[in-house]
Amino acid sequence: MTQTRKKEQPYTSKLRGVAALLESTTTDETITTKAAEFVPLDKVQKANSQPRRYFDPLKQEQLETSVSQHGILEPLLVRPLEFDKYEIVAGERRYLAAKAVGLSEIPVVIKELTDTEAMQIALIENLQRAELNPLEETEGILQLLSIETEIDPDEVILLLYRMQNESKGKVTQNVLGNEMAKKIIGLFDSLGKLSWESFVSSRLPLLKLPQDILLALRQGKIEYTKAKTIARIKDETVRGELLSEAISQSLSLSQIRERVKVSQSPSPKEEVLTRLDNTYKQVKKSKKLLLENPQKRKKLESLLAQIEKLFDNQ
Repeated sequence: MTQTRKKEQPYTSKLRGVAALLESTTTDETITTKAAEFVPLDKVQKANSQPRRYFDPLKQEQLETSVSQHGILEPLLVRPLEFDKYEIVAGERRYLAAKAVGLSEIPVVIKELTDTEAMQIALIENLQRAELNPLEETEGILQLLSIETEIDPDEVILLLYRMQNESKGKVTQNVLGNEMAKKIIGLFDSLGKLSWESFVSSRLPLLKLPQDILLALRQGKIEYTKAKTIARIKDETVRGELLSEAISQSLSLSQIRERVKVSQSPSPKEEVLTRLDNTYKQVKKSKKLLLENPQKRKKLESLLAQIEKLFDNQ
């Protein structure tokens, strides 16, 4: 029997309670069969905190075909709401497929879950079935942190940067060690994939990418390493053209880097002005040496006369 490596089990190694709940409702055929019940489709609704925002159209179409032919073979995990409504915790793709093919009721497993438990399970479920891209993963973790700390995601981001600055000794330690920071560190420990330090340095910068880059990332059209490289281009038109080219032609990271380098190279006109600015700075820094050296001073006077003559001819 082949042993699954730890890195092939994202988020499940330390969240044993949540992982067990997920497994008991999605992988064990016997338990699923006994626990499942059918509810009207219009009684089920999507969760606002779904970490996965983009579903591949081709895969979704294939799922719809399967549901049309065989029905839903695996129940959705839902939690009860008010007025006999249910919120999807795991299984949104199956819900959308059922809706698309016109099913009137769907099999579900109903569990009483807190917001935190529901969000954790949704994140785990998505990672197990179809790996979240780094942007979706980042936003999902921020949602978890927001629920755990009971503060707005933007405030969580500020808190994380404060913790980073304190850990590097840039500011006086006021946050690290308090209960809020302990909750954050504890959550990252329980997730078992990223440290909070790594999340701040490598993942939070993704949220600052231009909107066209963020959209392509959410839609799974491009890898985040390529997206970050393209984002270096400030000109929106040039960036948009390269983004489209990278997606349509499946450009490699090295090819994208080369194109970014070319796009950032100054034009001949800009290069002349840059050289002029640099020369002027050098003259200012070395003016004493030029004045004290008769040969260099004489050559400078000759060059200045040529420049003056150049402008006299305008």
